Amino acid sequence: MLVSSMRAAVLSCLCSVALLAQASDPAYEPLTRAYAALRAHDYDAAIAGFLQGIAVVPDRVAIRKDLGYTYLKVGENDLARDQFEAAMRVDAADEQVAMEYAFLCFETKKQAEARRVFDRVRKSGNATAEQAFQNIDGPLAAGIDRWQKAIAMGSDSFSAHFELATLAEQRDELALAAEHFQKAWKLLPDRRSVLVDLGRVWKSMGLTERANAALLAASRGGEPRAAEMAKELLPDRYPFVNEFRSALELDPANAELRRELGYLLLRMERQDEAEAEFRKVTEIAPDDLLSATQLGFLLHARGQDALARPLFERVLAGSDDDLANRVRAVLRMPQVLRKGAEDKAQSIDAKVMAERSIKAGYMQDALRYLKVAQESDPGDFDVMLKLGWTYNILYQDSLAYRWFRLAEKSQDTRIASQADEAARHLRQGLEPVRVSVWLYPLYSLRWSDLFSYAQVRADLRVAGPIQPYASVRIVGDARGNIGVFSPQYLSESSLIFALGARTKPWNGVTGWFEAGNAVGYRSGHALPDYRGGVSAARSFGRTLGSESGGWFADSTLDGVFVSRFGNDFIVYSQTRAGYTAASGGLRAQFYWSANLTVDSQQQYWAQFGETGPGVRWREQSMPASMWFSLQVLRGAYLVNAGNPRRPSFDDVRAGVWYAFSL
Repeated sequence: MLVSSMRAAVLSCLCSVALLAQASDPAYEPLTRAYAALRAHDYDAAIAGFLQGIAVVPDRVAIRKDLGYTYLKVGENDLARDQFEAAMRVDAADEQVAMEYAFLCFETKKQAEARRVFDRVRKSGNATAEQAFQNIDGPLAAGIDRWQKAIAMGSDSFSAHFELATLAEQRDELALAAEHFQKAWKLLPDRRSVLVDLGRVWKSMGLTERANAALLAASRGGEPRAAEMAKELLPDRYPFVNEFRSALELDPANAELRRELGYLLLRMERQDEAEAEFRKVTEIAPDDLLSATQLGFLLHARGQDALARPLFERVLAGSDDDLANRVRAVLRMPQVLRKGAEDKAQSIDAKVMAERSIKAGYMQDALRYLKVAQESDPGDFDVMLKLGWTYNILYQDSLAYRWFRLAEKSQDTRIASQADEAARHLRQGLEPVRVSVWLYPLYSLRWSDLFSYAQVRADLRVAGPIQPYASVRIVGDARGNIGVFSPQYLSESSLIFALGARTKPWNGVTGWFEAGNAVGYRSGHALPDYRGGVSAARSFGRTLGSESGGWFADSTLDGVFVSRFGNDFIVYSQTRAGYTAASGGLRAQFYWSANLTVDSQQQYWAQFGETGPGVRWREQSMPASMWFSLQVLRGAYLVNAGNPRRPSFDDVRAGVWYAFSL
């Protein structure tokens, strides 16, 4: 009886503690729902629950970590990185969080931040962080040294300075980065996106005034995307006069910037200074009719008609009817409407304002004016093209694609070709079905045969981590000696029709499974075919697509289940390390490879290792996903029971890889 009473008391106490914990934890309910959804693999519901929990207790590291891992499950690496970053800010001593954040930074192209975090963590004796730091820092240091030597030898080009500055910024050599970003920009002053890079580096160095000057110049420079990026880094207020002047000291030829300063000075009733700025604009940009009009008005108001007259004549002879009519109104001259202007006056005015907004980087204003212009003249293909570019800059690609497709119908070849190219670039990311093709013909001297591998795959775009697809593969050889000389892993002499599903890539890892029929193109027999597996790939250093040479290493690991091989599971591993050489448009990789193949059923033909030198090369004029290869290999079977061949072998293989999307 006493034991029962004590047991009841303990249970009552535990229930009270649990209820108290629920009542004292404001995030209990959303987290309970989140973890329940996570167990049920309902990741969207789990994410919503974690976000509700973070809104209540934003400084709880465990919630942000679990949310980060959930984002990784659905392939949202950027969002996962942001959660680990927030967790690291709360608990800087948590090395696991720091390492997850650093690896995600590296994978999401924030190499400088990844290097910074690995550098901090490695000082505590973390060997993984040390290796990761060296993998990033070594190529950066080598690249910086290479570009410095190239510049010292006379390569005073934009690309040399820009590449050096980019590598220096990633290695936190900020003074060196700022020096060469500035030199690169002086060589190509119209490339104002470099001013954004320069401003970002100066901002990191604590040189706030110089940073704001560079960013202000970029924000009023004519490159819309650069202007948008610059505005994100500028203070959330309108610039001061002294900031305009600092920006003009850096970029004196920036007509848009100087014109805006002139209007600011006019609003401040500093007309003499404003007049000086407008006069400079008309000197450096004679086609700037808006500045010419404003300067003419200022001179006319002061009675200096002789000085104003050449400016007014320039505007009257120009193509801007709106400005010309404003000049006529001031001079008491009759208004003039050119042929067709009666129907398109509103459209012309809106187009002018849209163009000015685009040049100034005010994309929302430009969009509003372009909509007005399109409504006034629905057949203006130039407006359609500009609507496409504007929506694209505002990251509304589905709308951008629609306007590009309409602009493709223009009779103006310039507009049609630009619209067609833009639409093609957007099409892959928007179409519900994407068709991709890869081809890999391979000749083996050992087998004296040409083997062909190819796949045509149609992916259905759906939300979530799983991507369904339909596929046609070919795995075959030219001589048809399968079963006589060639092992099964090289040739199946079949066309394989299948429906399947694959996971979206996660940290270089992809899983897949498909079911279908394999049709022998020689025998005509059809057999059920089920196959699936996991594929992982990693690469470091300079690839065949790199602008410059350097060391590289890459590795692929594939595990494949194939029902037709007696439900066998085969694992392929291929590792290459070597040097990428760059000469003009030619890129070549000289490497040593080590390959290993094993299977679950210990069949001799699927148990071997091989190693040897090789080369891959491509010309930059070729498609980006095409290259040639040549390998010389020495191999040995790991299992020789039932093996009718020698335990070791030599082979020379030559192949061509090509992949593209339809």
